[in-house]
Amino acid sequence: MAHAVKELFPNTKLAIGPAIADGFYYDLDCDHSITQEDLPKIEKKMKEIIKSRRPFVRKELSKDDAVKLFRDLGESYKVELLNELESDLVSVYEEGDFTDLCRGPHLESTGNVKAFKLLSVAGAYWRGSEKNKMLQRIYGTAFLTKDELQVHLDFLEEVKKRDHRRLGKELDLFSLNDDVGPGLVLWHPRGAAIRRVIENFWLDEHHKAGYQILYTPHMAKLDLWKKTGHLDFYKENMYSPMEIEGLEYEIKPMNCPFHVAIFKSHLRSYRELPLRYAELGTVYRYERSGVLHGLLRVRGFTQDDAHIFCREDQIEDEVLRVLDFTLFVLKTFGFTAYDVYLSTRPDKYVGKEEGWEKATGALEKALIDKGLKYEIDPGEGVFYGPKIDIKVRDSLGRQWQCSTIQVDFNIPERLDINYRGTDSKDYRPIMIHRALMGSLERFFGVLIEHYAGAFPLWLSPVQISMLTIAERHTDYSKRIRDSLIKEGIRVDLDNDNEKISYKIRKATILKTPYMCIIGDKEMENKAITIRKRNGENVGEMTVEELTAFLKDEILNRR
Repeated sequence: MAHAVKELFPNTKLAIGPAIADGFYYDLDCDHSITQEDLPKIEKKMKEIIKSRRPFVRKELSKDDAVKLFRDLGESYKVELLNELESDLVSVYEEGDFTDLCRGPHLESTGNVKAFKLLSVAGAYWRGSEKNKMLQRIYGTAFLTKDELQVHLDFLEEVKKRDHRRLGKELDLFSLNDDVGPGLVLWHPRGAAIRRVIENFWLDEHHKAGYQILYTPHMAKLDLWKKTGHLDFYKENMYSPMEIEGLEYEIKPMNCPFHVAIFKSHLRSYRELPLRYAELGTVYRYERSGVLHGLLRVRGFTQDDAHIFCREDQIEDEVLRVLDFTLFVLKTFGFTAYDVYLSTRPDKYVGKEEGWEKATGALEKALIDKGLKYEIDPGEGVFYGPKIDIKVRDSLGRQWQCSTIQVDFNIPERLDINYRGTDSKDYRPIMIHRALMGSLERFFGVLIEHYAGAFPLWLSPVQISMLTIAERHTDYSKRIRDSLIKEGIRVDLDNDNEKISYKIRKATILKTPYMCIIGDKEMENKAITIRKRNGENVGEMTVEELTAFLKDEILNRR
């Protein structure tokens, strides 16, 4: 692809072009603004190169010779990459009159390439920094056969249909507004209705699981974030401090220091432990504009956060409890497939290695005792402790990061918190950080794509639409609507002066689970005709039968 672009637009400079999970991309510095309309031209040129069946020739050069080669070719980005390599020997690949820097290996010749497709064009900063030049990125994919390629392209079409940004607009769930600011979500009434259901479920289940619910401020003195280590290890994701009456304050990127402050507000006894605090706490993190993505990557979001303060001998039991709780919550929302990872100590960390080893061992033992298969994710722990990550798989088999469990020996030490033991001496508690859904915004985005916007009844913003055939049916419909609302059912009444077919289509587009059609026959029979969003007719029911039918499905969260 890079060769084809160079032939079509000779002044192009090549940056980075890696393989990725489902294909590849190449970042290019091109004086021509590449658009979607250019992709067929590039594909055509690629096919000419493939047809020539030119061999890929590997050459090994000294780093100095490679720098000279790419400098002579005018490839300044390759020269920059070469200058950062520690190795004195590098490999390049040639194919006809085209040369590129690559570790390899490659196929024998261009003729081995069988089935490919260029997918899209995007902007990308060089080295991912907005301080650098904006480059053009072309995405593509390749397979061994045309049939495999077609299966993947069909999959991408399904992904496009489920895109939560498109469905969020079509279903009137949320919006992102440039006047408000990038990455800051506006929840519309329909989306807020779903969020309220999620929050109520979360609160009820946490109460049953022995958690105490907290509310904490949106900012704190800058000194607090220095004490916790966030300012040293997390500064690039924090916003600039603000001055209030001569003191610097920081908008919160995390909830944990506030929960520690509440723990520290009293003298704690070993009898109180484990102490479980939970909060739906909104935090703010500086994400570069280039990585913001709908609800999945935002700047302000609400974590379903909790912190457990316990003794060292209670860690494993508490982690097992959290694992059970996590899997219950995920299953309730329809996620039954997931992958588990144990993330170990990163290069930059706080605390002693001994504490890290204890924490990692406790997490690993809990996973083994629970019988969960897991993979080690080396160096991907947070700066204050190792963690378990649970990544759910949606209805298309895609992986999403949601749940995390982290054991922390460090923040209790840094913030100097203690509990009184059986011997009346002070001991340091262990802190377990955990989030079951991650952030409500991200989890909601995943839910939209998992269900393609067709939420189960218990989550749907409108659970049943009352559709009148004529104006004379309005009063009867209103009485039914009011009766259902009193039972806690979310109802919409469409009594507009439109044909019933139009009303059905409108409710179907909004993916309302049930439609209640009311005409002369229904009024005469003191009943209602029920239709599902997939077009299936359930039949006639009385109001009492409908209420029981809906409540059963809602309460059992089917």
